[in-house]
Amino acid sequence: MKKRRSIFDDIDEFFEEFEREIEEMFERFSRMGAREVRGPIVYGFRVTVGPDGVPHIEEFGNVKRVGARPRISEEREPIYDIYEEPDKVVIYVELPGVEKDKIDVSVSEKEVIVKASDDNRKYYKEIALPTEVIPSTAKAQYKNGVLEIKIDKKVKEEKKEGVKIKVE
Repeated sequence: MKKRRSIFDDIDEFFEEFEREIEEMFERFSRMGAREVRGPIVYGFRVTVGPDGVPHIEEFGNVKRVGARPRISEEREPIYDIYEEPDKVVIYVELPGVEKDKIDVSVSEKEVIVKASDDNRKYYKEIALPTEVIPSTAKAQYKNGVLEIKIDKKVKEEKKEGVKIKVE
C-alpha cells in the first residue's frame, strides 16, 4: 500500500529544490563577476495554504527566473496581501523606503498597478483582483512602509424575474 504524502512532505521537497536553485544562482552570479550585477539582489518567497489544502508559493524581489537563468531587474516586486470584505477589496503592499509622493497607483475594474521609485529603489507590481471593483471609489493610504488600498466591489446585478400580475 502506497503511503499518502502530507503537505509537510511537499513543503520539504519545495525547500530542498529551492536550496539547490539558490546554490546554482549564487554560483552563476559569482561567475558573472561584479560588473554585471548592479544594485542589491532581493529575493524572497512565502508559502500559504489555500482553502483547497494546496500550498501556494509566491515569490517577490528583483530576481526572476527566465528559463534556466536568473534575471535581475532594477524593479523589485513587492509582497502584498488581498482581503475581501463584504463590500470592499483591501490590498496591503509593502513598499519600504520610499516616500508617499513617489508612489503611483492605477486601478481598473480587474487590476491594480503599483509603481514606486526613489533614488535607491524601484517597485512595480500588477495585482489581479479577485472580483470586479469600482475604480473611482479607490482610496490609498501609506504609513510605515505599507500601502493600504481600499476599493468598493462592483455590485452584481440580480436578474429580475418581473412582477406577476393578475390577468382579468
